[in-house]
Amino acid sequence: MATLATVDSKPQYAPGEWEARVDLAAAYRLVALYGWDDLIFTHLSARVPGPEHHFLINPYDMMFEEITASSLVKIDVEGNPVGPTTHPVNPAGFTIHSAIHMAREDAHAVMHLHTPHGQAVSAMEFGLLPHTQTAMIAGHDVAYHDYEGIATDLEERERLVADIGDKNAMILRNHGTLAVGDSVGACFLRLYFLERACEAQVLMLSAGREHLNNPPQGVEHKVAHQSAPKGMGKLAERLAWPALLRKLDRIDPSFRD
Repeated sequence: MATLATVDSKPQYAPGEWEARVDLAAAYRLVALYGWDDLIFTHLSARVPGPEHHFLINPYDMMFEEITASSLVKIDVEGNPVGPTTHPVNPAGFTIHSAIHMAREDAHAVMHLHTPHGQAVSAMEFGLLPHTQTAMIAGHDVAYHDYEGIATDLEERERLVADIGDKNAMILRNHGTLAVGDSVGACFLRLYFLERACEAQVLMLSAGREHLNNPPQGVEHKVAHQSAPKGMGKLAERLAWPALLRKLDRIDPSFRD
């Protein structure tokens, strides 16, 4: 008597897609862990390997701490779902991400936050000050984009792309922070340094700007050379990102589901 073949209930993904899903789900969990989330708002996105220009993004009805690899929604460059999904998505929220993904071949991951510290620095006319080591590590690779309202205007994408240029991080004036990376790990590490720099700046300015110790002349450029973008990517891939994945596995490995 013939037996029925066992059916694998796990969806079949294109080569490299499942790995991208696991990494992006991990990034969402880490954002929640560090207290950088904003309820269900803001987005982290990652490009799906292949020529289709498809991306992964969060289901709009889930908290970041709930997101798993399989729950991420695949979308096109307009933010519309590719294939059936039981979750809503927020196409308007993908405006910022789609601009950079489409313009930058190296933008495999784009992450955008609304943290209180990031928003505070984004509202300061002088931007990010080079008064801490972390700010010097992040600051040389930061661009700025003026606020144009909630990012639903597709025409803003051209200006976003022009403003970020070849930088890998951006402070969206009166709005928040953003990072770009050729991997999820590299993108997250850049965002981590930028957010830590913003947090330190808000704390140090509580003493008044006139009481700050200015770093010695030339040291800012030295740190910029020491923390070049390629080096940041290697640091993330070889050391920081694997360590962060181990941290999540100890806390709750369900992001891999």
